[in-house]
Amino acid sequence: MSDGGTSRASVFERGGARKTAEGLTYLSGFGNEHSSEAVPGALPEGRNSPQRAPLGLYAEQLSGTAFTEPRAHNRRSWLYRIHPSAAHPAFTRTDNGAIRTAPFTETVPDPNRLRWNPRPEPAPGTDFLAGLWTLGGNGDATQRTGMAVHLYHANSSMDRVFSDADGELLIVPERGGLLLHTEFGLLHVEPAHVALIPRGVRFRVELLDASARGYVCENYGAPFHLPDLGPIGANGLANARDFRAPVAAYEDVEGPVEVVNKFCGNLWTATYDHSPLDVVAWHGNHVPYIYDLRRFNVIGTISYDHPDPSIFTVLTSPSDTPGLAGVDFVVFAPRWLVGEDTFRPPYFHRNVMSEYMGLVEGAYDAKAEGFVPGGGSLHNMMSAHGPDRETFDRASAAELKPQKIDDGLAFMFETRWPVTLTAQAAGAEHLQQRYDDVWQSLERHFRPLQ
Repeated sequence: MSDGGTSRASVFERGGARKTAEGLTYLSGFGNEHSSEAVPGALPEGRNSPQRAPLGLYAEQLSGTAFTEPRAHNRRSWLYRIHPSAAHPAFTRTDNGAIRTAPFTETVPDPNRLRWNPRPEPAPGTDFLAGLWTLGGNGDATQRTGMAVHLYHANSSMDRVFSDADGELLIVPERGGLLLHTEFGLLHVEPAHVALIPRGVRFRVELLDASARGYVCENYGAPFHLPDLGPIGANGLANARDFRAPVAAYEDVEGPVEVVNKFCGNLWTATYDHSPLDVVAWHGNHVPYIYDLRRFNVIGTISYDHPDPSIFTVLTSPSDTPGLAGVDFVVFAPRWLVGEDTFRPPYFHRNVMSEYMGLVEGAYDAKAEGFVPGGGSLHNMMSAHGPDRETFDRASAAELKPQKIDDGLAFMFETRWPVTLTAQAAGAEHLQQRYDDVWQSLERHFRPLQ
């Protein structure tokens, strides 16, 4: 894959995958009407589907929303490709591996606070798709509602191509860089960045290091968009211009290529006689993105009290109830704490939303021990949680001078529905058995006035 349309092998001849990744250029802006061509003249002018597309290409529309949704919400892109997507043999069922899909019925929803250590090392030759492991989720993929939480752990690049008809994929690397070969071009994503692959977009994951590990939110519902800012005003949180979309690059490969399609919870496979990553030019707004989480413009208190974590929302998938998300992606990025007479870590709370939290690096300011990069915790709706004993004692006695939090990067998938576990997550060896203990040593401090 390259801007000039050369074969996969020629990319490596120019210095390998990492050199290729580090030399990429991007288009800027979330939700923009982007356009890009790898060969001059490949994009038609003045129309989307001319009688004869330029350079002998096929014109094809990829729709991420219904045709008649409001213009502000409509997602679609026009692709100009060497082979039409329709040119493939029948798909047949293949093994789902450790991937599970909503509705989740293997276990009953659990009100207990749960926490996992990182997943164990995978077997040799495990690629991104084989390394996906579903923790749980909610909703119904066939009804396009809800979400799933997956983890990935891989030590081999993909030779096959994957697409997800059930939802878009938000990839959160925790260890190891990835080079994403997509129909739209190349994306380089490292820890402290995220990648968003829209529903139905085909891609292949190439590892830039010996192994890679991280998290994936599969969003079955409305496509992620930037949250409204309300009283914050015109600027803040994740700025649209910091999202990067790929420039057109195509793979002109004739020969057998396995393509795996996730459809209504199952994996289906077909062997194409060409690479489906053969888009020479494209335009539209249904496109993949990468985003550097350290560019998040954190909004917080400059007087007192800890702000509601919703103020840290990067992306949101709205539901039919205003303000109530199917899933929010929230990041706890580097920030200053300056609140006066304030307990500065996240406070004790019970929440109507359900929260899955992961850690990319460092430590989380509400948990002194046990919550480690690559691990995660689940606090379902109305489950009481908050800082552990050590964090509470330290924060209650701290001198309240300005404090910079820059030694950790945590995130949260927050959803309106309970997260039901898969059987493999409920019985996993890396599930911590005594997570409740972090709150059991909290002492009684109540002293009635005499």
